[in-house]
Amino acid sequence: MKQLLILLLGLLLAGAAAAHGGEDHGDGAKASAPAGATSFSVAALSEQFEVLLRYEPLEGGQPADLRLFLSDYATNAPIKGAKLTLTNPEDASLKWAVTEKGPGEYLVEGQFPANKAYSFALNVVAGEQADLLLLEGIKVGEKLPVAAVPAAAAPGLFSSWKTVLALVGAFLLGIGLTALLMRRRREPALSHTSEQALTATRRTPLT
Repeated sequence: MKQLLILLLGLLLAGAAAAHGGEDHGDGAKASAPAGATSFSVAALSEQFEVLLRYEPLEGGQPADLRLFLSDYATNAPIKGAKLTLTNPEDASLKWAVTEKGPGEYLVEGQFPANKAYSFALNVVAGEQADLLLLEGIKVGEKLPVAAVPAAAAPGLFSSWKTVLALVGAFLLGIGLTALLMRRRREPALSHTSEQALTATRRTPLT
């Protein structure tokens, strides 16, 4: 029975500790979950240039704005004042305007007619350097992937106040059963002692 009481008491204490486990007692900064990607990107490399194209979700038949970043392949330094010409192998009639917005950053404006995959043939002229790069996989009409929602944590054994209350009841019941058993053990012992005393009294001669 002592082992049972110890076990019940341990479970009760563990339940009380777990009940306060979800409370925030600190003032430290909380890490926020990643919001997920906000844009698509396509890259291309050559022996002279490195190109990165970023764009938000595009829709066919709607104005399209894309950001193009141009840098030197060897030094990774942004290239300013480059002359960029973009054409689409899928549709040679499409026209694109390129505006320099900052060192190595260029705004590409135009329109894709349909929701499908396109590519850019990019002609770069920067000073005495020139090259032709192909940017593939521009998927018009594609939506950004939704960030996975973390699964809800399964409730712990002691997360419910009902569970803790049941443990308290079991603990008290164990105490009651122990007291009852101890009392029943004492009663036969007392009865046996009383009988021995009475027998001894009867056998003792009167003087």
